[in-house]
Amino acid sequence: MSGTSLDGVDLAYCHFKYQNGIWDHTIIIAKTYPYPKEWKERLKTLPDQKAHVLRQTDIHYGKFLGQLVKKFMEDLKCNPDFIASHGHTVFHRPGEHLTLQIGNGAFIAATTNLPVVCDFRTTDIALGGQGAPLVPVGDKMLFPEFDYCLNLGGFANISYDHSGQRVAFDICPCNIVLNKYSELLGKPFDEYGQIARTHNIEMKLFDELNSLDYYRRQPPKSLGFEWVSEQLFPLLNKSSQKPGDILRTFTEHIAYQINAVIGNKKKGKMLVTGGGAYNSYLMEKIKDISEHQIIVPDEITIHYKEALIFAFLGVLRMQNEINILKSVTGAIKDHTGGCIYSINKPAV
Repeated sequence: MSGTSLDGVDLAYCHFKYQNGIWDHTIIIAKTYPYPKEWKERLKTLPDQKAHVLRQTDIHYGKFLGQLVKKFMEDLKCNPDFIASHGHTVFHRPGEHLTLQIGNGAFIAATTNLPVVCDFRTTDIALGGQGAPLVPVGDKMLFPEFDYCLNLGGFANISYDHSGQRVAFDICPCNIVLNKYSELLGKPFDEYGQIARTHNIEMKLFDELNSLDYYRRQPPKSLGFEWVSEQLFPLLNKSSQKPGDILRTFTEHIAYQINAVIGNKKKGKMLVTGGGAYNSYLMEKIKDISEHQIIVPDEITIHYKEALIFAFLGVLRMQNEINILKSVTGAIKDHTGGCIYSINKPAV
């Protein structure tokens, strides 16, 4: 996994077993490899590059991921059956039938000599879906004891059952915004929400944020960096507020939008994962306005749940089983997403 926050590449070595109608799952070991400075800068500027640079980067990034997997296997003494790779999202504009996750699967396979499942989103886009979110099928099948699954990553997204179907969507931007304004203050992120806690909320900006058109749209819906760049950053930048006050205001905005989605839902257990689960101030704000039982799991689940679920999507793809739900993405049917690259090993 590589998220929009560009913290690094998450690798998780996972085991799955289906027994008595239940999927048992374990993250055996996991590790995050921070991006070298040159890769972080390259990925950050990639949406503005020419086509040949984009293609070259897709190949080089595939080699880079393959080398990370080899190092991971050697360092941690693991021997996986195959690799499931989310890749790194460069474009996600489902309204234009466009999504692109780089990290060329053929080059990962050639570098590691292992089968690779990747490009999970394109088939869904072709079938009229949003291509996202894809994690909810894992929420439903791996974490059935929770009524709601909230992830606080680059974007905040939610997953839950409604009238017998899984519903899921991006709620609002999260760390993709908080990290940007923390960096303006010389911090990679707002640790425990301490900066936001000690600054002021700007009510005019708060109201403007909550008036954005996306929040009035009904699911299925999803967000990408393009929307943040075109709709959100201009609004924040013209506010002339100090970065600390923007952090406070946007943290309050995240909590408000989460409550707008789940505040009137049946009370239940809500699993919270992703880097935002470590943001104590944000979590306090969510708890203050929520009547749900909020559960923050162990550290490895907080950090690597998405990697675990993309591994699971890979398992389902290798078995030619449905791994993408139309009720979540808006596609015309449930289907099996992901391309398989196999080097000297059978694809299934």
